[in-house]
Amino acid sequence: MNIHESAEDYLEAILALRESQGMVRSIDVVHRLGLSKPSVSVAMKRLRENGYIEMNEDGFLTLLPPGEEIAQRIYTRHKLLTQFLVRLGVSEEVAAADACKIEHDLSDESFEKISRHALANQEKAEN
Repeated sequence: MNIHESAEDYLEAILALRESQGMVRSIDVVHRLGLSKPSVSVAMKRLRENGYIEMNEDGFLTLLPPGEEIAQRIYTRHKLLTQFLVRLGVSEEVAAADACKIEHDLSDESFEKISRHALANQEKAEN
């Protein structure tokens, strides 16, 4: 599945918002990403047209299976990379910002190795 980084950001934002507040509307995405309403509206239209999301009559957004898959992949990467950087001593704010930059371009192989390393270190710390 090959989509633009900005589309991945929108899908990730929808997933994160859904986890934190349940139902998600476009205005929530506007506030989370700090973008304009027209920009988000255009992006939501494209995501609907491409089968990544749907919007009900009340304006609530739902991730469709292809959108859910992308959102989960990016959000998982974001959370793990943020935690990894924080464990290295990076501040939470900087770690989250850097994770946003890294999450889209990091190869599956590198992410897998970072995941394994982070898990191994977490297990050591717990023992």
